Amino acid sequence: MDSDERPQQVTGVVIITLPPSDNPSLGKTITAFTLTNDVFPQSHQTQQRQQQEEEQTLPTTQILTPAPPSAQNPQRGFSFLGLFSDNPRKLLGFLGISLFALLLYSSAFSNTFVELRNSNNDDDEKPQSFIFPLYHKLGADLELKLGRFVDVDKENLVASVEGGATGTQKINKLVASNAAVIDSSGTILPVRGNVYPDGLYFTYMLVGNPQRRYFLDIDTGSDLTWIQCDAPCSSCAKGANPLYKPTRVNIVASKDLMCTEVQKNQKPQNCETCQQCDYEIEYADRSSSLGVLARDELHLVTANGSTTNLDVVFGCAYDQQGILLNTLSKTDGILGLSRAKVSLPSQLASKGIINNVVGHCLATDVGASGYMFLGDDFVPNWGMSWVPMLGSPSTEFYHTQIVKINYGSSSLSLGRQHSSIGRVVFDSGSSYTYFMKQAYAELVASLSEVSEVGFIQDVADTTLPMCWQAPFPIRFIKDVKQFFKTLTLQFGSKWWIISKRFHIPPEGYLIISKKGNVCLGILDGSKVHDGSTIILGDISLRGQLVVYDNEKLKIGWTQSDCAHPRRFKSLPFVEG
Repeated sequence: MDSDERPQQVTGVVIITLPPSDNPSLGKTITAFTLTNDVFPQSHQTQQRQQQEEEQTLPTTQILTPAPPSAQNPQRGFSFLGLFSDNPRKLLGFLGISLFALLLYSSAFSNTFVELRNSNNDDDEKPQSFIFPLYHKLGADLELKLGRFVDVDKENLVASVEGGATGTQKINKLVASNAAVIDSSGTILPVRGNVYPDGLYFTYMLVGNPQRRYFLDIDTGSDLTWIQCDAPCSSCAKGANPLYKPTRVNIVASKDLMCTEVQKNQKPQNCETCQQCDYEIEYADRSSSLGVLARDELHLVTANGSTTNLDVVFGCAYDQQGILLNTLSKTDGILGLSRAKVSLPSQLASKGIINNVVGHCLATDVGASGYMFLGDDFVPNWGMSWVPMLGSPSTEFYHTQIVKINYGSSSLSLGRQHSSIGRVVFDSGSSYTYFMKQAYAELVASLSEVSEVGFIQDVADTTLPMCWQAPFPIRFIKDVKQFFKTLTLQFGSKWWIISKRFHIPPEGYLIISKKGNVCLGILDGSKVHDGSTIILGDISLRGQLVVYDNEKLKIGWTQSDCAHPRRFKSLPFVEG
């Protein structure tokens, strides 16, 4: 280099384009641009040698390089810097558009299933996340869970693991406890089911040694996980699998800390001779389950095939009553996912297996189902709407506050005389959504406008309280959704800009009955729970990834097709 020559300034830009997911054989495409100061461009020979080296390094990758310098002017090569030298903003704009196009392409066509946290680079001691499948269950009736423990008279047990039967005393009392907060991470299970006609979503668990599979109804409104069992059984439905058979070593003693947790809000009783911990749960639909606590191995399989085995406490249910018996025709029990310490996520968190985070994603399409997970590995850290979780001394339900409900542009009443703030419970154990009496009446009045376009109420269709016959044949909600409006639940603030909103489109509150009518899947909740709370059931939770973060005490959601679980620890275009 001569003494009067200034150093060459070279800026390299490389754009990597991934192949479409449906045709990976196309390979990657790498586009390389060299930006120089126009004084010392690369020679044609240098570019050829560089291209040959790159092709040897990436034999399956298509290499795109700028055209060689013109023969008439060998001292000048193609320079993007020279092209944009008169306007640097154009250069920045060009680079920005190129980067945006790359990110958009990557986000649109990358369907890679992201592996769980226990990769080679992860600490082996870190807790894992588990994803659970959700399965179809046929012939289910309308379900409304929100289970509560009721008092069991220890002097008059319905049954015991050694037999015997008399009576029981029912006292409706809720269990109050704070979910364990442990610095840990997460689990994923696939989910099956639908709102109509099946009536619920469920997954499976592997329990015992040797392990056996049990189908369980996922329920964020229930504390205790229980399985129908032969202890012996006094009233059990013929479920999907043989009854769980406990041994004496599996039965939890009455002095066990978990038994104390279950019975701590019941009236004090002394039982010197009790060798087991009895429980009874009464659900909002008047059905019930009675049994004893058991402890056995739970087998959780991670996405990479490894297995985690640990002891958990669950209910050995030998006496079920009400419509619960009908819904158990092809399942084996309930998976309790509430905030209570006895719930499965709280038990796993207390052992350091997961962070106390629960999530589910129920697909809108009838042919799909979704998944659920325990732990925080699959919680997006972008695009979520979060609202604070309400604490309560008498319940472990997933509550939050609501400030407004709209049907289209029409506001519905929250039904509280002295407050403009209402409450909402997210309950995956309920098939349908429930509004307070006044809000429900106003919604039905607003929906009467569909009569103007030919919809006629069909009182002979008893599928749900409100069903309409359309003026034309219908098979799917999309055939009639144009005649109905979106419901919007507004949280946090009445100021639209800073509030959080949960949108329920027509497919989130309507079903098509077997008679071919369109029916309203929102019911009068004046006699449900406390009568002044909105209960969001499965019908309105579909198409949303819903997360219950018991570590940070918040509830979040984001729209999703619920096709595949993914770990969101980074932005999607740099993920994996």
